[in-house]
Amino acid sequence: MSPKTISVGVIGAGANTKLLHIPKLQDTKGVEVVAVANRTLQSSRKVAKHFGIPEVFENWEDIIFHDSIDAVCIGTWPYMHAPMTIAALEAGKHVLCEARMALNSGEASEMLEVSRMNPHLIAQIVPAPLSNKFDPTICQMISDGFIGDLITVDARITTGTFLQPDTTLHWRQDRNLSGNNIMNMGIWYEIIMRWLGPVTSVQALGQTIVKYRKDESGQRQACTIPDHVEILGEMAQGGQLRLSVSAVTGHMPMIDVHVCGTHGTLRLTDAGGELELFSGKPGAKKLKLVRVPKNKQNYWRVEEEFINAIHGKEIVTHTDLATGVQYMQWTDAVSTALRTGEKVKLPLDAVVQ
Repeated sequence: MSPKTISVGVIGAGANTKLLHIPKLQDTKGVEVVAVANRTLQSSRKVAKHFGIPEVFENWEDIIFHDSIDAVCIGTWPYMHAPMTIAALEAGKHVLCEARMALNSGEASEMLEVSRMNPHLIAQIVPAPLSNKFDPTICQMISDGFIGDLITVDARITTGTFLQPDTTLHWRQDRNLSGNNIMNMGIWYEIIMRWLGPVTSVQALGQTIVKYRKDESGQRQACTIPDHVEILGEMAQGGQLRLSVSAVTGHMPMIDVHVCGTHGTLRLTDAGGELELFSGKPGAKKLKLVRVPKNKQNYWRVEEEFINAIHGKEIVTHTDLATGVQYMQWTDAVSTALRTGEKVKLPLDAVVQ
């Protein structure tokens, strides 16, 4: 007997949803994208026409409580992730939710709790994809002892541009929409956790260089989310983390991450214009390029993993809700450290199992 066709409703058709989630789901055998509800009825109709989606709804609740829909893909900004995910799970729907997971770790923990109360349903957070190609190789090299014991992971992440004060307020710069998430720091902590596990403490300094911006209506709004942060942490496995994230420092690589240990160093960087992995041992004059064969590279398969998990063919690894809670706890710890100037210990409460 062939598997039942999975009917998917889309709530929030942002850039990533239109670029990846909708077309990838539509390309998956046994999946039908049957409905969409975007921010406005007009934009919903536009998305539906472009992708051939048969039903358009004005309210997201209409998708959540639609009897013939099996799963929802949530592509909204973080402020709606928790209420929509919780409502969908309680209505018996599988959930694929865009990252970042929620406004804060409290909301994330509620999402995880409801998911655990409905173990027959799949709940997945869209993972950080930036290091996909290199993740298996980096994890294998670290596990095989290439770096020895970790001394430090030193990551500098930028937009590669100087401050741009005249651009319209982005949702990532609006705390009401983004919560404690700051730029793409959570993305990189999620990646670093894949390689090296979590941190046990956080200290942080931050700056808001652009003090205000105009919103879509032209009204001046204060910017309360930093656009430059420096974060220190103690790794659970030993060693330290230093993560610098900036949207205002020009003429720098957008990604430059060093993993330094007692026996070797790994470097993931786009300093040459393309993301590349380098490695070096003591005595080497310089780091050498690590060529990763295609059969050892990860690739984008979020929608495939989600549907396979619904059919019981695999479990969600990128990214399950417990991992999401971990990176949201770290995000909250950074926010607290910025506000108080104190070292914040992790986990914030009971260890996420």
